[in-house]
Amino acid sequence: MRLTTLAAAVALAITGLSTDTALAQNAGASQQEIAELRAQVAALMARIDDLEARDEAQTGINIDTAEALKAQAMTQPKVETKGGLKVTSADNQFSFSAGGRIHFDGYAWDRDIAPTTGTTEFRRARLTLGGTAWGWEYKMEQDFAAGSNLDGLRDLYIAKQFGPGKLTIGHFKPYRSMEELTSSNEILVMERPFASATGLFSGRQFQQGVGYQVQGLNYSLGATAFNLRGAASPRTEGMGFAGRGTWAPVMNGDRILHLGGWISHENANAGSGNLAASANYAGRRGPAQTIATTTGASGDSVDAYALELAGQYGPLFFQSEYVTSTFAQPIGPDQDVDTYYIQGSWMLNGGRKAYKPGTGVFGSPKVGEDGLWELTARYDHIENKDLVNREASSMILGVNYYINSNLRVMFNYTQGENEVTGDETGQYAIRTQFNF
Repeated sequence: MRLTTLAAAVALAITGLSTDTALAQNAGASQQEIAELRAQVAALMARIDDLEARDEAQTGINIDTAEALKAQAMTQPKVETKGGLKVTSADNQFSFSAGGRIHFDGYAWDRDIAPTTGTTEFRRARLTLGGTAWGWEYKMEQDFAAGSNLDGLRDLYIAKQFGPGKLTIGHFKPYRSMEELTSSNEILVMERPFASATGLFSGRQFQQGVGYQVQGLNYSLGATAFNLRGAASPRTEGMGFAGRGTWAPVMNGDRILHLGGWISHENANAGSGNLAASANYAGRRGPAQTIATTTGASGDSVDAYALELAGQYGPLFFQSEYVTSTFAQPIGPDQDVDTYYIQGSWMLNGGRKAYKPGTGVFGSPKVGEDGLWELTARYDHIENKDLVNREASSMILGVNYYINSNLRVMFNYTQGENEVTGDETGQYAIRTQFNF
């Protein structure tokens, strides 16, 4: 309250005083008492004037201080530590963030025909740096568990919004396969299905090229032109193209329906590496079976066409892809390879997976103080239609425990089956996953 309000109240009191004074005079009060009373009122008014002047001066100081603090804030970077480390320049033109992931696995075996050895390994040990500069995004990610230098390079790109979509240039995943595009921090079981680089596109996960993706409230459209060279592969590579579209006709709270489709074309050069489909049917570090191969020396191509179906209904989740592909052969007829999987989960204590319509994938659930338990299952199959008994499959049962939003423990039992050799090896696997 400003002091002028107080002054008004005193003036009102003086008016009352004048009335009282008149009554006092009528009653024969002494002139000395009246003079003393008037002197006290004058002193009080002087005091009010002094306080009001000080109040106005302090208000000016406060305004000057606020302006000074605002000016200082405009020159200081902003530092955020929630969920990681992020630094943003005062003018918002530059930002930098640091993150990473550690996936530590252990394997034991239910042996059959194929030789296996129980072991532990760092499945992933990544350091991720990213941010923005003059409106361009950038990301640099190195996986130290995959090798040094270029062997462990994962994402390395710049990106910017142009028109309705985002342009990406560098080393990243082509827009194909729902499960391939799901982060390894958020996949349902410990390894991806055969309809990904863990099978159909064996080892061809991150490619160098250019991509453009449009995102909507319930859809996404993306296309990528790339060469067949990963960061550490030879420079005599071929070229490829991939495109993917998704649509979620139902997005109603915890009820979601996802539809999608994608295509992929890989055209080898004479000096390219072989384009193979290979299945680790009993889990990672277990036995593998080659399903089909297009030799790089032939200069032939591999084409794939796929459909996606996924959804969530309360605590229940499912996801499936069906892919038909053709591996061209320099001699003899081409070979057709079909692969499909269906996987699902049941959240036991209230969790719900997060759907990302802009990229058409499901992410991790929000984790409360009590953590979350999730039962998981997947059936996976891959088959060469032109070679007798050239097929493999796996059945996976598991459980995930989300301790918090950064820490998850996974357990999988995989029962594999190889029709080529008759092997039915099983694997017990556990993972401790930490990401930030």
